[in-house]
Amino acid sequence: MDLDFTKEDDEFRERVHTWLQENMPKEPRPGPIQEAKAFDLAWQRTLYDAGWAGISWPKEYGGCGLSLVQQMIWHEETSRAGAPDVGVGFVGMNHGGPTLIECASDEQKAFHLPRILRGESVWCQGFSEPDAGSDLASLKCRADIDGDHMVVNGQKIWTSYGDVADYQELLVRTDPDASKHGGITWVICDMKTPGIEVRPIPTMIGASDFCEVFYTDVRIPLKNVVGEINDGWRVTMATLSFERGTAFISQQMKLHRTMETLIQFVRDTKGADGRPLIEDVEIARKLGEARAEVAALRSMTYATISRGMRSSMPGPEGSMTKLFYSELAQRIYHIGLEALGARKVELTGGGVRGGDNPDWVKSYLSSFASTIGGGTSEIQRNIIGERFLGLPRERR
Repeated sequence: MDLDFTKEDDEFRERVHTWLQENMPKEPRPGPIQEAKAFDLAWQRTLYDAGWAGISWPKEYGGCGLSLVQQMIWHEETSRAGAPDVGVGFVGMNHGGPTLIECASDEQKAFHLPRILRGESVWCQGFSEPDAGSDLASLKCRADIDGDHMVVNGQKIWTSYGDVADYQELLVRTDPDASKHGGITWVICDMKTPGIEVRPIPTMIGASDFCEVFYTDVRIPLKNVVGEINDGWRVTMATLSFERGTAFISQQMKLHRTMETLIQFVRDTKGADGRPLIEDVEIARKLGEARAEVAALRSMTYATISRGMRSSMPGPEGSMTKLFYSELAQRIYHIGLEALGARKVELTGGGVRGGDNPDWVKSYLSSFASTIGGGTSEIQRNIIGERFLGLPRERR
């Protein structure tokens, strides 16, 4: 790994720190999705107007054109400050936009990338289907070519922010007679197109960002195809590389803040015996292990940035970091619940409430999605085994 902080990087960090202290929103992000969308896009516009949007995106598309190291510094400082994350802009900023930069036409880039950066459009992902999740290439959502349009019929599921999105990165099968991976096309779908129905999916935390999307004779212009027709699997690999490689860097950085918050909580909270929870040997041991693992995750993230400086698209190494991060987050939130105590956890008809610390319970339950989205932990282990350890492919 080759990653050194220059004098310019240190000065950049100081500028970020100062600006965040002066400009972060004072109010919390609201709960209802439409209000949350307005909050997120207003914050994104604030970043854009101040010159902080798309730190490492090319300048010609409205980005800052800075290094990945400075992008990482931005994530570190926003995490330390407790600044809002990208929210409903996650797909557009973290893997939809980067995929367009890597694979789209100049016309597609010029239209969509500035709108993403300015907080003018929200993107969602139309990849998974009821029978094509981990085995994504089994997707059946079909698109028939009709003149200069494709006509889409089918269903997608687990579409985060589908109910508030303007555009979707959509995978469709354009050649049912081709090989499993050969007849897929990656296309930009305008979510306002007639024939699209979006249904929110309730989860165990109550309200959810997940949706299922149904397509009935949805007409999408062929000019919206990214790459070529039937070449979608190549573009999909780019999207998944960003999703598994760099999309969750901000969350990885925030896990450090979560860890330190938990440690302070157990120092300040007394157990049934009147002693601080930190004096419980088992809790202290688990906290020590988790803190060391957070430090290891930080090193893995730095390594990802170092590799990214030599390649425009993340490699399969991202599967190792994604796997480690998602399972570590679950362990940390579980330790928090143990410290909180089972007597404080209450399930209600309106959602989840956890005594004096409701967000801790919600965060734990939400963390289960991180070991599923972007490829399950089992899929990540297969990738690591096959592509790094040279193990035989899993029998299908």
